[in-house]
Amino acid sequence: MIVLGILAVVLGLSGMWLSSQLPHYRLNGAVRQIRADLLAARAQAVKQGNEVRVLFTDSQHYDILDDDNNNGRADPGEAVEPRSILEEFAGVTIESNNNPIFYPRGTASSLATVRVSNVSGEKAITIGITGRVKVTIP
Repeated sequence: MIVLGILAVVLGLSGMWLSSQLPHYRLNGAVRQIRADLLAARAQAVKQGNEVRVLFTDSQHYDILDDDNNNGRADPGEAVEPRSILEEFAGVTIESNNNPIFYPRGTASSLATVRVSNVSGEKAITIGITGRVKVTIP
């Protein structure tokens, strides 16, 4: 009985610790997903030789537009991949000051900063005009 009591206390404490760390893990996971999507968009622009735009539509969704004719709009036949952080990373919000455009040479349109935040804190993903995607803690 004593062993079962000690085991119950240890499991209870580990469950409380895990629940307190969950927002931190969700924030890091969302940052990794957005960064990976930005790097994939840049690689896709270089590979296909046309612009790829990342459009942040609201605080939990963004679209990746393969702009084959480089006109800045989603035309029929152009691939638009919707992305969402809502289901997998509950409580995390994203905010962008700019919608980056990746060009065929690997460069980006202008400096963009994507802020990813939740109750555990905030991280920023910056996209430089050279196309570099970097994660920082503001």
